[in-house]
Amino acid sequence: MPQPDPRRLDPYRPEARRPGGLQPDVHRADGLPESVTIYEVGPRDGLQNEASVVDVAVKAEFVRRLAGAGLRAIETTSFVPAAWVPQLADAAELLELLGPPPRGTRRPVLVPNTRGLERALAAGAGEIAVFGSATETFARRNLNRTVDESLAMFEPVVTAARARGLAVRGYLSMCFGDPWEGAVPPGQVAAIARRLVDLGVDELSLGDTIGMATPGHVEALLAELAAAGIGPGILAVHFHDTYGQALANTLAALRAGVRTVDSSAGGLGGCPYARSATGNLATEDLVWMLHGLGVGTGVDLGALVRTSVWMGERLGRPSPSRVVHALAARLAEDGATADAGTSAEPGYGAEPGHRTQPVGRM
Repeated sequence: MPQPDPRRLDPYRPEARRPGGLQPDVHRADGLPESVTIYEVGPRDGLQNEASVVDVAVKAEFVRRLAGAGLRAIETTSFVPAAWVPQLADAAELLELLGPPPRGTRRPVLVPNTRGLERALAAGAGEIAVFGSATETFARRNLNRTVDESLAMFEPVVTAARARGLAVRGYLSMCFGDPWEGAVPPGQVAAIARRLVDLGVDELSLGDTIGMATPGHVEALLAELAAAGIGPGILAVHFHDTYGQALANTLAALRAGVRTVDSSAGGLGGCPYARSATGNLATEDLVWMLHGLGVGTGVDLGALVRTSVWMGERLGRPSPSRVVHALAARLAEDGATADAGTSAEPGYGAEPGHRTQPVGRM
């Protein structure tokens, strides 16, 4: 794994020393990892919820800027039929515009079924994700299938992808509560998670789709998963910040051994087909916390904030991220431009409601 650029983690740079600087003071805490993988979902999970279709060239530049800011796992798009998610109808065109990812950068894509996998492979995708539910109601509303039927749909997808040498991620939504079914027992989540792992997924992301989790709940679910033979090394967490608990929940997961955290640049996205859901955990807010704890991410926070400001301008609204709000003015004072962190940055590219169809809402 490439080592993080120490300059990106140094809180004592001149601009960081000033009040309101670009990095928090670092105070290491016991029980935390040296580094964390941030799995960026903004280009897919974030943008798919936009009512107005974002131009494919803007999407490509968004991915480039995220990579230029140091993010190394960027979920890029989804190969679902255009009638289901018009925003992602340009999936193949987007991958063609981007070309092969730089060395050390992952660009997974979501696929709903074998047809989606075929399209993704034809477009040159090198990593995929499938999307399941821990509850029957959400499986039917989001996938138009029962839990059993959705797992049966995923089985040939996972098998074929692994036969081609592709890594496969599995998503499991509604792990901490369902707006229709209410509380979701950890044992129920663990049982379905076990079945996804048995299909052959390399990584399993636990989704707090409506933001109901609290740190104790996170610990209880991870303990239940461990009892089912699923250790933290294969897990990722995907929190929404509906009740302001996303960072606290992330910290609980890290202390329990999880090393991969999903987040969305600028806090884009959410789940419009799950009542009460709000946006994803903002990548900037996550990075600020991790850097303050001395946990490496490899992310240049200033470049990431500029990227979210840039994207917000194209979407016509400011980012909901608190860190973006706090640092955008400081970056402007320091003379930073909205064009920083593009694909021309050194090092990037130098290396060769109700649904009736699957859409993949986390």
